[in-house]
Amino acid sequence: MNRLVRVSRRRFLQTSALGAVAATIGAPSVLRAQGAPVKLGVLHPVSGALSYSGQQGRLGAVLAIEEINAGGGIKALRGARIEAVLGDAQSTPEGGSAEVEKMNSAGVAAIVGGYGSSICLAASQTAARYDLPYMVDVGVVDAIVNRGLKNTFRFGPGFGVIAKTALDNLVTINEQVGKTAKTVMIVHEDSAFGSGLAKLLNTQLPDRGFQVLETIPHPTPTRDFNNVVLKIRAQNPDLVIPANYYNEYVLLARTMQQQRVRPKGIYSVLGGAASSYKFVKEFPEAAQYIMDCNHWFDPRNPKSAALKKKVEDKGEFYTYEVFMNYSCVLLIADAIERAAGADRPKIIAALEGSTFAGHVMPYGPTKFVNGQNQGAAPVNTQVIGNDIQVIFPAAFASAKAVFPMPRA
Repeated sequence: MNRLVRVSRRRFLQTSALGAVAATIGAPSVLRAQGAPVKLGVLHPVSGALSYSGQQGRLGAVLAIEEINAGGGIKALRGARIEAVLGDAQSTPEGGSAEVEKMNSAGVAAIVGGYGSSICLAASQTAARYDLPYMVDVGVVDAIVNRGLKNTFRFGPGFGVIAKTALDNLVTINEQVGKTAKTVMIVHEDSAFGSGLAKLLNTQLPDRGFQVLETIPHPTPTRDFNNVVLKIRAQNPDLVIPANYYNEYVLLARTMQQQRVRPKGIYSVLGGAASSYKFVKEFPEAAQYIMDCNHWFDPRNPKSAALKKKVEDKGEFYTYEVFMNYSCVLLIADAIERAAGADRPKIIAALEGSTFAGHVMPYGPTKFVNGQNQGAAPVNTQVIGNDIQVIFPAAFASAKAVFPMPRA
């Protein structure tokens, strides 16, 4: 009886071993275990004054992570998945820095996001202490990448490039109608973004033939623009240039509409709502004919169209925060792939040599010089009808500029 039991056990073990070999041959993924997840910090202001833009940025980043994981993860790491470590900057630089500390402790390989320039300045500085790769999604203040921080990279264009492009195109638009616009008022939020842009415009607009009548700062948040619009009415500028975040931009435009203050043009440089489908849908009359020089997607790219549909199918708006963060995550994932691991110095080196072109933006291949993507460029848009049309550059244009704005 004991012998029979021993034989049965031997046969069982042999049969089990053969079965395990067969299972391994039939499913090689069992033998080659999936690599450990790579943690990626996703940092945005999802509460506070900038929460809408922060939530949109997070949406774009998460969609990219889901797409990468569904496509097999990081191939160089045996299909390792990317694991999002979500952080809320609470719309403050201090909040952003605190989240970076938490993400570093959690062992993230890199961080994407920040959105606001003030947040990006603080968060990337904190990340630099740990040689933690930081990919700025939107923040446009040029000091972000001009401080010599080896860990910090910006995917989109900065102030200098955007302002020059905006003013070049404004001059072209104005010359086409006989230089009808001569005077300007600037309304800007008073943090690093708005103040920096207002300073730049005050320096450059006079050289382009425009007189700046007044520059009006305001805090974020601001709940009432009646006094600001009364000043605009009193000075009657040909152009109003707003530089503020989404909520304040919408409120300013709506207040101008309600008070029937209609200059020849509202020409935005990085307008917080000017190139937003949400603004166009919810307040079409206030948005009509507003022009903007801003981040935008490549309308000719099928991948961009597919992403737009995916976002809209979720009941969300396809805003620049979405497609910029989506592209940033793909760019970071490509660097991790080429670094073949989550080693931070190797990821930084991979980003420095990046030629990534798999994004949905109207950019050339990525090329970082001192952390700034040289392939990045803004476009000019205008709200015409119930849509947002590209008016510059010609290679992407879907309509001609309507200027001056028709009188109601």
